[in-house]
Amino acid sequence: MNKQPKYRQVADALRREIDNGLFPPGTRLPSENDLQQRFDASRNTVRNGLSLLVSEGLITSSQGLGYEVRAHEVFKLNASRFENLEFPQNGDAYNTDVTNAGRRPHQTFRVEVSLAPKDIAPRLKVEVGSKTVLRFCHRFVDDVPWSTQATYYPAWLVDESPRLAEPGDIEEGTTRYLASRGIEQVGYFDEIATRMPTPEEARLLETGPGVPVLLWTRTGYSADRPIRCTVTTFRGDLNQMNYEIGDLSARQENESQ
Repeated sequence: MNKQPKYRQVADALRREIDNGLFPPGTRLPSENDLQQRFDASRNTVRNGLSLLVSEGLITSSQGLGYEVRAHEVFKLNASRFENLEFPQNGDAYNTDVTNAGRRPHQTFRVEVSLAPKDIAPRLKVEVGSKTVLRFCHRFVDDVPWSTQATYYPAWLVDESPRLAEPGDIEEGTTRYLASRGIEQVGYFDEIATRMPTPEEARLLETGPGVPVLLWTRTGYSADRPIRCTVTTFRGDLNQMNYEIGDLSARQENESQ
């Protein structure tokens, strides 16, 4: 005998059918009336089951349109190649990677003088509240919000590389620009975490209920000190990161990246 509450039985059955492809991404689920009859359940029970799937990010609801299976066209980012100058790029790493994947990139910029936040300052080895330049990008893939990226540069670096403080894109990418100024990023330290989005993150990334964000913090270093700290916030349902480490000659060239 199934001891699960009835609404969870409804959610479990629909979840299995979504996972098995009975309801592909972009399709609508049966109406609440149809589900009531199928599961011999009250309207509230059916709605509670559907609400559980909404909170998990599997389906979306629209007033008057019912429930639809969320489309998940995942973008795969190779984090070990991202901003690596040994790999060919036709501009900055974001535009190159998205274009090479056959997708369409678009981004907006904001550049401002900012005080170093308490979580960024130790990474840059500067005092909390000291002057930094923040370059903030809101990025899209095929017009769908993909990520936000906040990069903090210490004041001493901006003095040596003034284009960092100019509004708009740096066409060749900031890493290449800094290298042209004799400031080479020779290494980086990555930190990866997940959590639920803040209201502002949910607004910018247009995430639905139950969709977490992936936080990727990369601190870049020259030979003797940190030169920038970048916090990229990804939609958790539309992104996958991978790394290439060591000798991968045994990996098939046509294997999925």
